Amino acid sequence: MTTKPILKALMLTASLLAVGSAHAEAARTPRNVIVFVADGLRYGIVTHDTAPTLADIQKNGVDFRNSHALYPTVTTTNASAIATGHGIGDTGEWSNSLLLPPLKAEPGAVHFMESDLILKETDAAFGGNYLNEMSLLRLARDHGYQTAAIGKEGPILIQDISAADGNSTIFIDDSTGTHYEKNHAIPVPADVMQAIKDAGLETTARDRGLNQSAGAYNLPGVQVANIYQQQWFTGVATKVLLPRFAASGKPFAMVYWSRDPDGTQHNTGDSLNTLSPGINGPTSLAAVRNASDNLQALIDKLKELGIYDNTDIFVTADHGFSTISRQSKTSYAARHAYPDDTVKGFLPEGFPAIDLAHALHLPLLDSYKVPIDIDKGEHPHNYSAIGGDGDHPDVLMVGSGGSELLFIDPAKAKDLAPMIIAALTQQDYVAALFVDDALGPIPGTLPMSAVGLTGSARTQRPSIYVSFADFALPSCLKKWKSPEVCSVMINDTNLQQGQGNHGGFTRANTRNFMAAIGPDFKAGFANDAPISNADITPTLAHILGFDLPSIGKLKGRVIDEALKEGPQTTQSTPHVTRSAPAANGFVTVLESQNVGDEVYLDAAGMPGRVVGLKTTK
Repeated sequence: MTTKPILKALMLTASLLAVGSAHAEAARTPRNVIVFVADGLRYGIVTHDTAPTLADIQKNGVDFRNSHALYPTVTTTNASAIATGHGIGDTGEWSNSLLLPPLKAEPGAVHFMESDLILKETDAAFGGNYLNEMSLLRLARDHGYQTAAIGKEGPILIQDISAADGNSTIFIDDSTGTHYEKNHAIPVPADVMQAIKDAGLETTARDRGLNQSAGAYNLPGVQVANIYQQQWFTGVATKVLLPRFAASGKPFAMVYWSRDPDGTQHNTGDSLNTLSPGINGPTSLAAVRNASDNLQALIDKLKELGIYDNTDIFVTADHGFSTISRQSKTSYAARHAYPDDTVKGFLPEGFPAIDLAHALHLPLLDSYKVPIDIDKGEHPHNYSAIGGDGDHPDVLMVGSGGSELLFIDPAKAKDLAPMIIAALTQQDYVAALFVDDALGPIPGTLPMSAVGLTGSARTQRPSIYVSFADFALPSCLKKWKSPEVCSVMINDTNLQQGQGNHGGFTRANTRNFMAAIGPDFKAGFANDAPISNADITPTLAHILGFDLPSIGKLKGRVIDEALKEGPQTTQSTPHVTRSAPAANGFVTVLESQNVGDEVYLDAAGMPGRVVGLKTTK
């Protein structure tokens, strides 16, 4: 018997199977995707006791053990990376506050970006798409998806800034239905507002209630989580948005941005002016549980609607967190008294500007262009100017929690930058220094390009980044065992010692919580390869079959190893980059990892001043 008929039959069968497989793939219902952002959630704080839903996703989905927030480790910076899949040198979201062209919204040169009004005016000032990259929600809209962003004002509008007119992507945030929204912010379609009312919910966003006040230097902050406000957000998502999406029969992409645990950790009242328990007290832990419960509510509704099995859920945090310290042995600012708002001997808000103005023998002005006299107990708020005049300062300094941004007059930058660096290296609170590449090499510093802070951005780039020092609190380590969970970091802030903040280049801030679950992700998979917030949009775009356009080169990667069809492992390579030493021996050491061309930033600073920095010399 000849083998030719058998071969023909086998070939025909294989061909039919291939065609059938292709038809089945083509007929597959398009995936839904949810990006759930638990603002400020630390990787090491999640357990089955503290956050059962988040811990279950780690166990049953993909646990990203080697996760990364982008530096500086603040909210709108990482919101831009989550939205676009690009690094900060491309998006230009240099911090939570940006130096911008004149805006109608408010006076001044520096503007806080967690504001719908400021975001809309910024976008208009740049002729649209100030981030200069495509976002996942915009891409999904262009492919016929229903899209929504719900939660914290600011970062959710960043997810689809081109839709700020409210006519396409549905935005629900702190201002929804309020007087502020009606005059300035993002309108919500009338039928959505009616559906909110029909669901028995208020049509005005709830405020944070007792969770809102940070207290003062002599008054504890909050002792309740942000449950009241987030119940409303969760109610809108589960009673209005998800049922609306399911009923339409069209796929959807949604970003849910939980203000907790971030807001509660910032304002915690468990530890007034003391480092213990800091952000590991009962109020902060209640906020961690609040975020976990919000996610569980979304999952329950997806299952009830019969769409859970077709929905990929990617959970992330924009950054980690540290307990605040306001103490320094070297600071000139700490030697003065500020009786109105600062504990004697503690660092006031704006202390780096006070120290630098003193070292350079230059006058210091506040954000209103008014001279500051520290002998009268005055200190900067928000931002400050050194030298020059109020309209054209030599140096503009912007606090960003665990980091400081310096904008130097371009005409004076070459001369001033080395003097500024020399002064900063004398301070015990300085951990890492990065300078604009155009300023050339300066001992003690690394170039900003080394940490992804140069690219195709449209907004004005800072001249210098300063990252502050942190350490692991010994008494905390006895309970939590994790230096990252026990981080205590110097901060330029109006918050108090013992409350919480972020923004630094410590592993306590760069290591965020990240996990994923769904039909396209592996089950029970612990991923040890490095990933970052910039990898989320490329990965979800890949899952959805979208080509992600790109202008800049700082683009994240598809996390192939986490996908069902992907490899079991991805090779990564550790790197250590070391600056030339300053005159006093100060160095900036950067530890990072590479996957191909992708760079993941672990920690940076002077050895001995940074949690998670392995280099000891």
